[in-house]
Amino acid sequence: MAFLEIENLHKSFGANTALHHFDMQIERGEFVTFLGPSGCGKTTVLRMIAGFETPTRGVIRLDGKNVTHVRTRQRKVGMVFQSYALFPNMTVADNIGFGLRVANRPAAEIRTRVEEMLQLIKLPHVAERYPWQLSGGQQQRVALARALAGKPQVLLLDEPLSALDAKIRISLRQDIRALQRELGITSVFVTHDQEEALSISDRIVVMNEGRVEQVGSPSEIYNYPRTRFVASFVGTLNILNGQVVDPASGRMAVDGQELVTSHALPAGDAGKQRLLALRPEAIVLEPAAAGRNTLRATVEEVSFLGAVVRIRTRVKDAVISLDVFNDPNRALPERGQPVALGFSHDNLLVLEEGTA
Repeated sequence: MAFLEIENLHKSFGANTALHHFDMQIERGEFVTFLGPSGCGKTTVLRMIAGFETPTRGVIRLDGKNVTHVRTRQRKVGMVFQSYALFPNMTVADNIGFGLRVANRPAAEIRTRVEEMLQLIKLPHVAERYPWQLSGGQQQRVALARALAGKPQVLLLDEPLSALDAKIRISLRQDIRALQRELGITSVFVTHDQEEALSISDRIVVMNEGRVEQVGSPSEIYNYPRTRFVASFVGTLNILNGQVVDPASGRMAVDGQELVTSHALPAGDAGKQRLLALRPEAIVLEPAAAGRNTLRATVEEVSFLGAVVRIRTRVKDAVISLDVFNDPNRALPERGQPVALGFSHDNLLVLEEGTA
């Protein structure tokens, strides 16, 4: 039995459905990220786990106990908000110890726990300061300490880094992951930032319009997207329209050029149009060796991005971008130049039907 179980969760706000049949099993100590655009339902799920929202239907179990209708304070769940939500008239120490005081814990215990939390977030010197005297990154560390002070069974993080600048965001997400591993606490993280999700998660749940598109490890989500939405939302991707030539051998045609996918297709797909996905970094600027694919294309644009050069090419109706490492000793193709694009059969993915 999973530590946190979410079964057939559904949420409607009047005539609007925010979440459709959401199912998820999260193991003890796992770090799971809900990833998707604004309005996809990810924060709605988080708020129902926390007890701030009541499901229209469905069940939430924590450590074997049905907590669907249990009050928030009785769930042993810690929450970190995007806006920090610190009390401006309280010191850092008082903010961290607030939940313990509400729970009527002894004063000595509260002092000890607050000191432990300040050491944990590496801010022991700010105990008597007020939130307005701290940087954004420091405030979010204090919010994290407050969420952890009561020793919750589950830590919930609702886009906690989105208000910070890029450099602090990277540093703090690394610290959050390190703390989570150190404490072994089951954590659910919500973000619309694909890089955040890929860098810190054990598993990612990609959501769109209140539904789960795909669940998997960061590597699975990035390298083997199942739907067009996942493929285009997570990373840069080339989407091609292909026609199935021979399903048994995985042979496809793209603008008259034959390609081979890594897997056989259903026999009934012969002659059908299917969407193909190809990552820019999977392509090389040279004819493919035996057992690989080659597409003949024409260069449209060459963009210097520092360590990487992005080359945009065209194959009749299809635009295909590829990334190559910057090498000052290597000549780059020019606009209008014909080129050969080589890539492995394994890198050409056939997306599931019915995707948008």
